[in-house]
Amino acid sequence: MSSKINNLLALSLLFIQPIFMASNLIVARGGVEFVPPISLAFWRWTLVFFILLPFTYISLKKNNRIIQKEYKKLFFLGVMGCGVCGAFPFLAGQTTTVTNMGIIYTSSPIFIIVISGIFFNEKINLTKIIGLVACLIGVFTIIIKGDFSLLINLNFTIGDLWMLAAAIGWALYSIYLFYWKTKLGIFQRFTLIAFFGAISLLPFYIGEEIFFEKTVFDREFFMWVTFAAISPGIIAFTLYTMAQKKLGASLTGFTLYIFTIYGAIYGYFLFEEKLENYHLIGTVLVFIGVYMAKKKNVKKI
Repeated sequence: MSSKINNLLALSLLFIQPIFMASNLIVARGGVEFVPPISLAFWRWTLVFFILLPFTYISLKKNNRIIQKEYKKLFFLGVMGCGVCGAFPFLAGQTTTVTNMGIIYTSSPIFIIVISGIFFNEKINLTKIIGLVACLIGVFTIIIKGDFSLLINLNFTIGDLWMLAAAIGWALYSIYLFYWKTKLGIFQRFTLIAFFGAISLLPFYIGEEIFFEKTVFDREFFMWVTFAAISPGIIAFTLYTMAQKKLGASLTGFTLYIFTIYGAIYGYFLFEEKLENYHLIGTVLVFIGVYMAKKKNVKKI
């Protein structure tokens, strides 16, 4: 009985985590009007590091030898999860549409499944593929508003390449977060990932300050950086790591499809966007896809 409850709790993370992850769309739409994109990403992860450090400093100091062994892996995770996925979507938003960003970012679970299958021998069964296809159709239904002519008329820009790089970066972060085993606790590891993520963004932040746009450290700056650090930062990344431990890399990647649904809900409540029938159809297809993908995929805990 307790095993079933634990499995149910693990699966619930697939639907809870994207609530916080999708709040990154709020930052992308609202925050970049007040804070330059790389500056927002850099200070976001710097703040995450300083928030977590007081709680993890003593344990990190005790595990210094483990850190010395794992720092290269931690740096890679920081670059992918916080650097690439932290700044690239904000850069993409300057030259591409939300529609294009949504379509391209939902390719990330495909990269996760393919890379996991090729390099880590993760089984890709027919049920999971059908579930993946159902999720893709559901997301595309939402993105193109049920009008397939919009899919034909999409125009792609340099921002789409930024978004594609972010999708691949998230796939690599997800895969290696799961397969690179660590002796560090979740928050210890995440503290260092945030640190290395901020370090990877530092030279680009300095370049942005000198050559493009200076950061204004006003009330809006602190509000957006704090929100980005806590909701789509600490909470979203922690829940994602917990979900991966229970469900594996491939299934947890399906959170991106649910992320799209919550994005539409945020748009309705915060940006006066309408919810239409195609939102309902897309949502149903995504939930069916996740249900099919999860079959025989939950680990006993």
